[in-house]
Amino acid sequence: MDQAGVIFGRLSDVPKDQIIAHMSNPVTVAHMPLAGMVWTDEVCAAFVATKEACWDRDGLGHWAIFEEGRYIGWGGFQKEGEDWDFGLVLRPDAFGRGMAVTAKAPDFARADPRIPSVTFLLPPSRMRLAALRRIGAVEEGESVIEGARFRRFRLMTPSG
Repeated sequence: MDQAGVIFGRLSDVPKDQIIAHMSNPVTVAHMPLAGMVWTDEVCAAFVATKEACWDRDGLGHWAIFEEGRYIGWGGFQKEGEDWDFGLVLRPDAFGRGMAVTAKAPDFARADPRIPSVTFLLPPSRMRLAALRRIGAVEEGESVIEGARFRRFRLMTPSG
């Protein structure tokens, strides 16, 4: 799917070494409180399989994100309890593209009657939040996942 110069594909289409390099980058890890493991071929394969399973289970999941044919990160939807969470993990050299990708999330969510709202969980290290507010997301408080704190934002959709 092509959205504003960005192409969404499957994570299984990305060479493992690119995902491993991305997820092992200290700048990436600094914003991922739950990413404490060493990324090996086996860890990468399990990660991709888990993300691909969301598509099979929920009909929606995470995409690999490409720009001009270059892998710039991954992101998408994942069902978390009753919520549909949108996550985005870009390579550090693509951090400036985050809002262009994130702005497309409401389009997918609004088109899906199963999604009354979308949550965004951000680690406290993420300080630039105005873009989320511009698309209508409202801060709800905090969530704690596996002992890590996240700021939780919610964007209501027409079905919500």
